[in-house]
Amino acid sequence: MRTSITKIALAAMLGMMPMTNLCAQEEVQGFVHEQSSEDGYEWPTDKQVLNKLDQWQDQKFGVLMHWGLYSIPGIVESWSICSEDVDWISRKKHHLPYDDYKKWYWGLKDEFNPSKFDPDQWADMMQDAGVKYMIFTTKHHDGFCMYDSKYTDFSIAHGEAFKNNPKRDIARYVFDAFRKKNFMIGCYFSKPDWHCPWFWSPEYATATRSINYKKERHPEWWSNYQKFTQNQLGELTTDYGKLDILWLDGGWVTGEEVGLDSILVEARKRNPGLISVDRAIKGRNENYQTPERGIPDHQLSYPWESCITLSWDWGWTPNAPYKSAQWIINTLAEITAKGGCFALGIGPDQYGQFDKAVADRLHVVGEWLRKNGKAIYGTRNAKVYHDGNVWFTSSKDHKTTYAIYALPDNEKLPQTVEWTGNVPRKSVKLLATGKSLKFTKKDGRVKVALPAGLKQESLAFEIK
Repeated sequence: MRTSITKIALAAMLGMMPMTNLCAQEEVQGFVHEQSSEDGYEWPTDKQVLNKLDQWQDQKFGVLMHWGLYSIPGIVESWSICSEDVDWISRKKHHLPYDDYKKWYWGLKDEFNPSKFDPDQWADMMQDAGVKYMIFTTKHHDGFCMYDSKYTDFSIAHGEAFKNNPKRDIARYVFDAFRKKNFMIGCYFSKPDWHCPWFWSPEYATATRSINYKKERHPEWWSNYQKFTQNQLGELTTDYGKLDILWLDGGWVTGEEVGLDSILVEARKRNPGLISVDRAIKGRNENYQTPERGIPDHQLSYPWESCITLSWDWGWTPNAPYKSAQWIINTLAEITAKGGCFALGIGPDQYGQFDKAVADRLHVVGEWLRKNGKAIYGTRNAKVYHDGNVWFTSSKDHKTTYAIYALPDNEKLPQTVEWTGNVPRKSVKLLATGKSLKFTKKDGRVKVALPAGLKQESLAFEIK
C-alpha cells in the first residue's frame, strides 16, 4: 500500500523545513528521510572538500539508481522485510508468516540473474539525458551487496545464477562505465544492514528497523558491526576507483555510531575531497543536505540536493506510473533556482534494463538541456529567483541572469511571458534559438513576446 502526501504534509510530521507540493496527485511509498534543519548545516573546513562541493554544485542534474533483490518481484526496496506495522510496508508474497517471508526474500539471492546488464548502455543513456553525476546503490537496508564484498557472501557476486558471470562485481562495472564518460561518481551505502547478524541478531525477533538487542548488554556484537561496516566502506573507497560522493542512507544509525570520522580520514587519502553525505545527521559529515521527495519552499544558500523518484518507487516496479519529461524539466528548473541539485530516482529491472518509458523521457530532457543547459549547469542563486511559472538563475560570475518559463503539463505556450524583477537593460535572448526577442518593461514588470511556431515546451531566456 502507498501513503499519500498530496500536500507533502509528511514534512511537518517529521519536523522538516517546509516543502513545495510536487504534484497534487502524487503518492509515495516508503519511509521519507527528514531533512536537517536550516540552522544545522556545517560548512566543511577541508579545502579539497569545499572545491569538490563547488564542482558538484555545477552539475545540477544527477541520477540515484536503486537496484537489488527487490527488483526481482518489483516491490518496494528492502522494506517488506521490516516488521514495523505501517501501511506502506506490505508483503505481497502469499501472505506468508513473517519469518517465512524473510526466508523467501533472502532466497532471491540465488535467483538474481541480470543477464542483460550493460553499464556502458546505462552511461550512454544518462549522458544523452544531460545527467552529470550518478549515485549507485551498492547496498540497501536488506544488506544485499551489488558488489563483490570480501566480508559477506550475501551479494550478487555469490548468487547461484550470476556468480560465474564476468560482470558479477556489478558496482565496479557501473562506476567504471560512468567514470569513462566523466560523470561524478557517487556510492550509496546503507549504514543499517538487516541481514548482518551483528545488526539483527538471530537470537531475537526483529521488531523494528533498528538493532534488536541492547548495546550495553552485548557491546561485542555492536563492536563487530562497527568493524563490519568500516571494512565494507573501506573496500568500496579503496578498491572501486576514484569516488566523488559517499552517500550514506539509514539515518536511524548515525555515521558517528559506525566510526565515520575515521572512515573518512582514510577514504579521503585515496579520494581527495570526497563529499560525505551522512543524510539527515546534521554536522560535519553531512556535506550537503538531501530533502527527499520534496523541494524546499524557498531558496537556500548552502549545498543541498532533492532526491525524487520518477515513479512512486525508488527501484523498478511493474507498470510504474512515470511522471513526464516536462515534470523533470520543470522540477530541475525549480530546484536549480533555489540553489540545489536534482537526483532523479530510477532503477533497472531484474535483468538490468530500464523501461523504455524511462529512456524516452530522459531523451526528451536531454534534448531540452542541449538547447537550454546554460540556464541550468554551473549556475548559482539569483537574488530574485521566482515569479509565477518563471524561475531565475544566475551565471557563476553573476553577470548574466537566466529566466526559465516552466510550461505546465498539458498546457500550451502563451503569446507572452511576463515577470517582475530581473529587468533586462539590453536584451532578452531565447536560448533555444539564440535570437533576441522583443520585450517591454514598465514599473519593474517585463513582458516578452514569443515568436510563433515554438515547440510546446519550457523556455529559457538569457537576460543581459
